[in-house]
Amino acid sequence: MNKKKFISVANDVINLEIKALQKLKKNINNSFGKAVIQIAKCQSKVVLCGVGKSGLIASKIAATLSSVGTPSFNLSASNSSHGDLGSITRKDILIIISNSGQTSELKNIIQFANRNKILLIGIVSKKDSILYKASDIKLLIPHVKESEGIVPTSSTTAQLALGDALAIASMKYKKFDKLDFKKIHPAGNLGNQLKTVEDVMLIGNKIPFVNENLKMKKALKVLSDKQLGVLIVQNKKKKTLGIITDGQVRRFNQKNSSLHVMSTKTIMTKNPVSVDKNILAAKALSIMNNRKITSLCVHDKKNKSKTIGIVHIHNILHFNIS
Repeated sequence: MNKKKFISVANDVINLEIKALQKLKKNINNSFGKAVIQIAKCQSKVVLCGVGKSGLIASKIAATLSSVGTPSFNLSASNSSHGDLGSITRKDILIIISNSGQTSELKNIIQFANRNKILLIGIVSKKDSILYKASDIKLLIPHVKESEGIVPTSSTTAQLALGDALAIASMKYKKFDKLDFKKIHPAGNLGNQLKTVEDVMLIGNKIPFVNENLKMKKALKVLSDKQLGVLIVQNKKKKTLGIITDGQVRRFNQKNSSLHVMSTKTIMTKNPVSVDKNILAAKALSIMNNRKITSLCVHDKKNKSKTIGIVHIHNILHFNIS
């Protein structure tokens, strides 16, 4: 088989899966909404189960649900009848995924759920199957054409898409936002992109505070010691009045030889740009880029006039945030 044939095969497989998703899209009905509400309101765990390729899809959906705030795990169908059914409680929701709905390994699990009145959501493609008939909420996967007629490809793509849709819809129902997402994704590149300004800002004695009446001769020493290229000007009540940048100092010094005897409030820029500590660091970076500045004051929403931190562009770039 030459390279062109490979490309043709790839296109055929992808086209079949696209058609499967289009059929699935048309098949979404009120049962989907019922499933979303039940999942979002679940006070315990969502347990997923499947056999073979459907089992792999179940594992991925369980991971996705957990990552968006719904505690979930994948139950091994083969081990369930050897004691693992004990991990399911009446407060749980059981989602079983099966293309045929007749897989023998699932029968004991279905009977256990029905006997113990555990909410059962079935993701299945056949209405005359055991799973479909036993499910409290039935999510029907339309019959789709598989690659080579037998290889589970289109059906598993549809299962996965439906699972992702359930996860995202339940996330939105619960109003699970980026800050919630960050709490359970603290590591890696994803964790970095979800860092807030509070995570990266400088605090305490690292902030280059100067009093409004301080002479610039002493203020310049603070500017040099802190090495941030800025000074935050405050009054006695710790209210932020303005900002002085090293660029301002250089420009002012070129025009005025008496800089050293002047007070900081004389040359400061009033009302410096300040951001809430809870905004994403990526948004802070965007603000700096748009305004062509390298630092931002940081405030708490309870008191916007008081600077509690400073974030420099280097603090953000250090975490590969973009």
